[in-house]
Parts: sequence; structure tokens; C-alpha cells
Amino acid sequence: MWVEIFCGLVAYKLIRTVFFSDDGVDQLADLDSSHSDLCFAVASRLEKLYGGRCFVGLRIPDPDAGERQHIDVVLVTKREVMMVAVKNLSGFVEVDKDGNWSSEKKRKQEVLPNPVLEVKRAATNLQSYLEQRGAALPDELVNGRVLLPNPNCRPSYTINLQPEVISYDQWKDLKADTKGGLSTWIKGAFHGSKSDISDLLLQNLHSILSTSPMCDRLELKGDKNVLGEFMEFKGRHEDIQLLKKLKRSKVSKFIIQKSTLFGGFGRSRVQILYSPRDYRAEGTSSSEWKEISVKQYTEILFQPLHSKKVRKFKLSSVASVTLSA
Repeated sequence: MWVEIFCGLVAYKLIRTVFFSDDGVDQLADLDSSHSDLCFAVASRLEKLYGGRCFVGLRIPDPDAGERQHIDVVLVTKREVMMVAVKNLSGFVEVDKDGNWSSEKKRKQEVLPNPVLEVKRAATNLQSYLEQRGAALPDELVNGRVLLPNPNCRPSYTINLQPEVISYDQWKDLKADTKGGLSTWIKGAFHGSKSDISDLLLQNLHSILSTSPMCDRLELKGDKNVLGEFMEFKGRHEDIQLLKKLKRSKVSKFIIQKSTLFGGFGRSRVQILYSPRDYRAEGTSSSEWKEISVKQYTEILFQPLHSKKVRKFKLSSVASVTLSA
């Protein structure tokens, strides 16, 4: 009996290796999703604490650069609009003679343009963008902050002194504000509006930001998130014809279901659930989800944010894809 069990296990391993191997897992080995994962973690925590709504990976027009400007997180509450630049820096961080921030990473000096100046400029661009799209904003409603959430980050006194900078200790001690604002997060760090935003303006801000240019989100199995741009599908002709339904103009999100393990040699398929895009409502009811089935070896081509390289991912390694409008 043990011989039969052993032979069965060997046969199972062989079938899995030859017919059901997931090359996508190997492709994830050198994929750094830490920044994207951190942005979603920050957004989730802010929403839980303040009951507002976060938008991750906005790409608004930058008039000075003539291109789109990436914003990590924008939090909208009844008190203010707060954009947060997440900087996962480690080690000692100081300001160099040119005003840039300098830190040591893997025994190499890493220099980045002054994040405080960048976040101030981004906040100004965001306010102009919102106003151009019809949101009449009170003065000082939009503020920008630089978050340093890495416990191994040791900013210099000069950096810590700036009210726009939120250190790890301040982030760790963040507590909920029962009044619904951020002004009690850190004394003097957030200006906030003098009065609550009207429900009409709040609804308008949600509508504008929900339909703003945004990074696509690729959610991988193993709780990895990648912000960037979905390019296309690669696979057999009959599958690609089916997948033409998943255009970003028609679909806002699709979810990859588990493949059938023993569907015949090389015939295993995956189910894709997708929701039609609806600009009038938030979310999709279960009755609106539609389904298509394709071979598991179909691939997704996706270009991660700040990368010139287009990556390939097996559908079997993907949990879901959210497409920007």
C-alpha cells in the first residue's frame, strides 16, 4: 500500500511540475512591491482611524513638468484634504548642502530631491486640479505631508523640525480623533479647515477623485500589490478574443478565481469575474459580476510604477486587477 501511495505522490508532483507549474511565482522573486504595499497599508489605517476615504496612486497633471504627477495617498475627511507622500527610508537621513535628502542604503548613499518641497508643490497642483474640475475649496483645505513609516529611519534634527514631516514615532502613536479631523494627530502638523466641509462639497470631491487618472492596481497572491499600468493579455487566440471584453473603458475590476486542478492534461482553466464600469455608483453588486473562462497559462503584461520594464504575470499568480478610468 505504501508503494502505491508513494508512486501516487510522485505522479502528482510530476503532473504539477509539467502541466500546472506556476512560472508567475518565479517571476515574483525579484519583484519589489514594498512601496505599493506600504501605501495601501497607510491608506487603510487612516480610513479606520478617521472614517474618511483614501485614494491611492493618483496621477494628476503637473503643469510645470508637462506630465502627470504621482501622489501616493490622498485622504479626504470632513475637515480637510490631506495628501501623503510615503518615504520608506532607513538609516540616518540628513539634508545635504543642495537641500536634498541623503541616506545610506546597502552601503550606498541614496539622494532624493527634498520631499517637503515636492509635497508642497504637489498639494498646490492637487488644489488647482480639484478647482479646475469644479470644486470650490476653502483656503488651506489641501495640505501635504511626508510620512516616514520605517522604524529604522533616523531623520536628522533639521528634518524632524519641519512640521510637514511625520516621523515613525509620531505615526506609531497616531490615535483616532473622535471629532473626525486630523488636527489632533500631531500638534501643529495639520492646519485643517475652520469648519466642516459641506456634504455637497465632500460628495463632489469623492466624485472627482474617483474619476481622476490613477495607477492601475495589480494584486498578487501572497498579499502583494503593484501600482503601475496594465498593458495587455498574452495567450492563445481564442482566449484573447474572450478577454477583449476586459477593456478599461468598460470594466473597472476583474478577479481571478482558482483554476481547476485536474481538468485534463494542459486543459486547466481559470475563471475571471469582472464588473462593468459604472461612473454613477460606487461598488458593484454581486448580481452585476460576469464571468469568463480562459486557460491558466494566459499572461498579463503590466508595467510597475517607476519602472521601464514591462513584467509578465501568469493569471494563476494574480488575485485581481483594478483598472483606472
